[in-house]
Amino acid sequence: MALDTSAHEVHHHTSETVRTATTESRIARYGLIAIALCFIGLFLLLPLAAVFTEAFRNGPGEFVTVLQDPETFSAIRLTLIVAGISVPLNLVFGVAAAWAIAKYEFKGKAFLTTLIDLPFSVSPVISGLVFVLLFGSHSVLGPWLQSHGIQILFAVPGIVLATVFVTFPFVARELIPLMQEQGTADEEAALSLGASGWQTFWYVTLPNIKWGLLYGVLLCNARAMGEFGAVSVVSGHIRGLTNTMPLQVEILYNEYSFVAAFAVATLLALLALVTLVLKSLLELKFSAQIAASRRH
Repeated sequence: MALDTSAHEVHHHTSETVRTATTESRIARYGLIAIALCFIGLFLLLPLAAVFTEAFRNGPGEFVTVLQDPETFSAIRLTLIVAGISVPLNLVFGVAAAWAIAKYEFKGKAFLTTLIDLPFSVSPVISGLVFVLLFGSHSVLGPWLQSHGIQILFAVPGIVLATVFVTFPFVARELIPLMQEQGTADEEAALSLGASGWQTFWYVTLPNIKWGLLYGVLLCNARAMGEFGAVSVVSGHIRGLTNTMPLQVEILYNEYSFVAAFAVATLLALLALVTLVLKSLLELKFSAQIAASRRH
């Protein structure tokens, strides 16, 4: 009994010592919080407020008029088209790549994983230049494409290709750790009960990864609509034809049309805010899904 009491006292004393050693003073805590809030306000909230202030400087009427401009409307429409093509393509690629990496063992698996991360380490401008080297008029494929009337650069196909390249890691990178954590037990059980491969994916795998999948699609869409560097290289900046929203903002700003530039920028800022809110909601679901898979 004395030994138990002594052990309890030692454990209590040790806990108090650790708690005292790892707990900052109230001044330090409030100081760190104040620094974080000042940083967020200075570098995030203040620029965001400035964008909306400049956009509505001359009233809502001019804001609406700017968005109805044919060139601006074309930029908005092209941005939606590019995102509408590139995101589903990356959705298919991301699910297939995550499935292969998480569910199978094969030679070159580590190399494939490294390739998926390649757009994260390569500058978007370099990515755009790669497509210029592949499909430009002086490239190997350039003369053949011109002879068959196929235009990749300075057209929608080139913008889509550049956007797909820049954004393709997002879906795969969200799904790979989730599917690795879940393992293959559920799929093996479904197959042993007579389910086909498609039925196993649709009724077993997809419900298990749906929140991670939505999270990856959300990030992919935000990056696709806001991409500037790679698209700028391959688009040719043809007004009313190949300018996306980020490129239109640059052109308007360089022409000193500040209200118009910030009006278009508010759409991208609203996209960022919506993405942030949805991201936070999906993170809760995503974290709960990972915790449930670990308990399982």
